Parts: sequence; structure tokens; C-alpha cells
Amino acid sequence: MNTAAYKSQVMVQWLLWGALLSPALLLDASGAIAQAPQQVPAQPTVQPAAQPFAQPNLVPFNDDGYLLGSGDRIKVEVFDVPEFTGEYLVLPNGTINMPVVGPIPVQNRTLQQAGKTISARYAAVLQRPTVTVGLVTARPIRIAISGEVNRPGSYTVSATPTTEGGATLSRTLQLAEGITQAADLRRVQIRRVQAHGSRAGQVMTVDLWSLLQNADLQQDLQLRDGDSIFIPATTTVNLEEARQLSAANFAARNNRPLKVAVVGEVYRPGPYTLLEGAVGQPNQLINPNLLQVPSVTRAIQIAGGITQSADIRNVQVRRLTRSGSPQIIKLDFWKLLKTGDILQDLPLQDGDTVEIPTATSITDNELTALGAASFSPDKITVNVVGEVKVPGPVSILPNSPLNQAILAAGGFVNNRASKTVTLIRLNPNGTAEKREIGTDFAQGVSQQNNPALRNNDIIVVKRNGLATFSDGLNSVLGPFNGILGVFRLFGLGI
Repeated sequence: MNTAAYKSQVMVQWLLWGALLSPALLLDASGAIAQAPQQVPAQPTVQPAAQPFAQPNLVPFNDDGYLLGSGDRIKVEVFDVPEFTGEYLVLPNGTINMPVVGPIPVQNRTLQQAGKTISARYAAVLQRPTVTVGLVTARPIRIAISGEVNRPGSYTVSATPTTEGGATLSRTLQLAEGITQAADLRRVQIRRVQAHGSRAGQVMTVDLWSLLQNADLQQDLQLRDGDSIFIPATTTVNLEEARQLSAANFAARNNRPLKVAVVGEVYRPGPYTLLEGAVGQPNQLINPNLLQVPSVTRAIQIAGGITQSADIRNVQVRRLTRSGSPQIIKLDFWKLLKTGDILQDLPLQDGDTVEIPTATSITDNELTALGAASFSPDKITVNVVGEVKVPGPVSILPNSPLNQAILAAGGFVNNRASKTVTLIRLNPNGTAEKREIGTDFAQGVSQQNNPALRNNDIIVVKRNGLATFSDGLNSVLGPFNGILGVFRLFGLGI
């Protein structure tokens, strides 16, 4: 057998083996072997959602759903043509510059779609070209976020999952300085740009509350370039969930100063700035058992504490949302005092207003309990004047009874003080009340004989009848006593 016949026989055998191993291998007219394009099964499509999804439609990070864009580095392999195979950078105009055929658009195309586009361009110069495209380096991605976050806007994050947090939903919320306390975590919406040729974007609804409660990592989606995140506001506030929400790693940062307002029945109503930790609010009672996030009780403490007229059963927090409509959150601090319901001590957020209404009625026992509360002022000052041993201002606990203020001033002067004292109270509206009260040191707290005191009350202890007569007599006889003293000085014996 001559050499030409032998080579021909070997070629035929080689082709037969190739045909058996891969029916997709064909011989072109030039003798080169080319791989026929394989039919890729149709991928399931996601229709635009008119209603929120019960489960998010997840797409793995490295699957073929990734959409190419400017800044991506890809590897293009043209089968059996090493001159065209290599790594290419997607240019700002969304194209890659390939040999011979020039610029090819790949913007908003999946890797599979880009391979087909490149293959179609090379069909003019190659017979049945087979092209595969792989992602070498993903570009940084831009994401827009709005709604109930502290800093809405556009953010650029790394798309590489090996970096800290990657481009996940929770990581992006942290970049936006966390969600607000008004966020509805069960209806987080993500709008995603679809691949080239699709008519509408894809909307997914994510339940981040399931991530917090059940550690469901499926809810912490890997984001893509062009995703838009919307955090809606909740219509109702669950106090237990509010406390858990404040402790989430994608909640607001704890070191951010909060500007809040405290109005109503507090000693110093007005705006305040709350800082994390035991911060410098001078001469204020700071509860050592503070929340990680400043709470309602802390705001009340810094505002001087509640007054005696405070209705702690109907405390309200007015919270503004990004949509403009306020939330009204009702709190019952009496539950906090009596049953230790710590959920009533709501964590605050920037812009909250705490309202302490005026009580229509309050019992003596309730006054005593309020005076010992941590959100009452540390001390109040009352003035005790008249027939006491140490007249002047005295500091006592809030809602202390009248008897305690008299004892703090040293008690009555023996044989001179009247058992009936005068209580003068200045009201916030500028008016004054004056009451005559008969004292009884054996009497407990009573509105009639031993009322609870308020800041700046004045107690006047009058002289009794004998002391009044004696003082009057001394004023009359005083000049004569002076003359008699002179006579005695010279021994006149008068």
C-alpha cells in the first residue's frame, strides 16, 4: 500500500471514530473539523409580576442569567480557531472588538446570547463557527435603592462573591446606612433589567423577615447591575418586631446621632439629639440598662423626666415615613412599670416625636409609682419658708408628699409653727393655685392632707397663734425694753 492510500485510509477511520463519538462533529470543505452548534434547551422565563411573589425567583450568581455590560472581562473561544480565541473587555459602548469582524454588541446579553451573536458575525468568514463565552471578571455593579432606608440613592458595589458581603441585598442595605424602623421587611421589592430582547423587567418580592426569623438565606438575593430596590413602609407597628428589627445587621448604625422631639408632660420639652451610649447630657439621669438604639425612656430622661400630670398609659410616638404619611405608635408605660413589658420602650429613629399627654385623673398610688420610675426626674426642688428649722429650697424625689418636704427642711420650729400650711403651685399656663392644708405626719399620701408635690412648689409654714401674739407683743414693747436696758446700765434700778 502506497503512502497516499495509507493516509487516506487513516483519515477515513479517524472520521468514522469522530462521528461515533460526537455526531456534532462535521467535516467542512477545507478538511477542517468544526463543531456544529448544539441546541440549548429553552430556559424558563419569568413573567412580569403584577402581585408580590410568595417566594423570590432566585438566579445563581454564575449561571447564564448574568447580563454583560461595560467593564466585564470575558473569554471568547472560537472552536479550532486559536487566532480569534482570547480575553476581551466590554467597552463603554457595550461592544467587544473581535479580530476580522470588528465591534460586536454584547450589552445586556447573557453569556449564551453573546456567544450566538459572535457566532452569527463570524458566519460570514467561517463555516459553521462554534463560539463559547465565559465570564472572567465581573464589573462593579450599580444599584438604586429607595424607600425606608436612611440614605436612599445609587450605589456601586463589587459583584464578586468572594469580597466582604458581595453584592447581596443585606450588604447593599448596609451601604445605605440601614433600614428605618418604619420598613416593611416582608414586601421588599427588587426590579431587575431583563436580557436583550425582553419587553419588560422582572419584579421580585423578598421577605427579609424570614431571613431574620428563620435564617432563610434564599431571601438575601445576589444583586445584579441595574437592580432597583424599594423598601415600603409598614402600615402597622408590632412592638416585638420593632425591637428585633433594631438589632438586625442591616438596621441603622448605632453610632448615628438621632434628632428627636419630646413634647407634652415633660419638664423640658423640645428637640434633642440622642447619642449612643452614656453620652454627655449633663445632670441627667441615664438608665444604665440602655438599649443599643436610643429608646423612648431615654428621650424622656434627657427631657427632664415626666411631670406629675403625665398620662403614661397613652404615650405616642409620631414617626415620619419616606412616603410622607406619619405612623402613630401607641405605648403603655404603665405596663412597663407593673409587668416589665420592655417592648413598650420602643427604639427611636431620626425624626421621631415623642408625645406625653396630660392625665385626666390619677390615683395617689399611681403618683407614688411614677415618682420611683426611671423616666421620672432624679430630683425636684420645692421651697419651704416660714417656721421651719432650715428654710429655703430642698431637693426631694418626684411626687414626694408635703410632709417629706417639711421634714427635709428640718421640721417645724417648736412651739411656733402652725399645723396648717399654705401650698402655692405655679401652673404651666402662668396661673397659681393656693391651698390651705392641715398637716398630719401620720397621714400617708393624700390629696387632701398630704398631697404629692411638683417641681417649684412653695410651702409656707405659718406661725401659730401664741407665736403671733408673742411676736406682736415684742414689737410693741421693744422700744421700752431698750430704755429699761439703759437705765439698768447706769444702775438706776427702774
